[in-house]
Amino acid sequence: MKTRIKIDQAEPAGYQAILGLEKFIESTPLTRTHKDLIKIRASQINGCAFCIDMHTEEARKASETEQRIYALNAWRDTPFFTTEERAILALTEEVTLISGHVKDETYQAASEVLDKTYLAQVILAIITINAWNRIGITTQLVPA
Repeated sequence: MKTRIKIDQAEPAGYQAILGLEKFIESTPLTRTHKDLIKIRASQINGCAFCIDMHTEEARKASETEQRIYALNAWRDTPFFTTEERAILALTEEVTLISGHVKDETYQAASEVLDKTYLAQVILAIITINAWNRIGITTQLVPA
């Protein structure tokens, strides 16, 4: 497989705009763990090999356990994730699979464990990784 187009070179201003959103997400108080779980789970759902590779490596460097990384696609059936993480993962799945809409119950569960600002940041983080996944998949970025 060969990368089709390098968006950062073909359209630097557009790429920089998305990178600006990523830099904003990185500047927020979202925990490293929450960011990593969002990035990995959305990338798994979307099937973005490049992003899965990148974000699982980053998560490991940030001390995420192999057990939790491997169980992430079955998080509902494990005891490995906190109430906050479960709310974030449920929201990540429904925002990523947006054609099914975000259920009121999912949003409510997240809003009960996250304050408004943190919830907004989580939503923006989910949207951002979905944009990166779409770039990675469309351009056929391959892991190193």
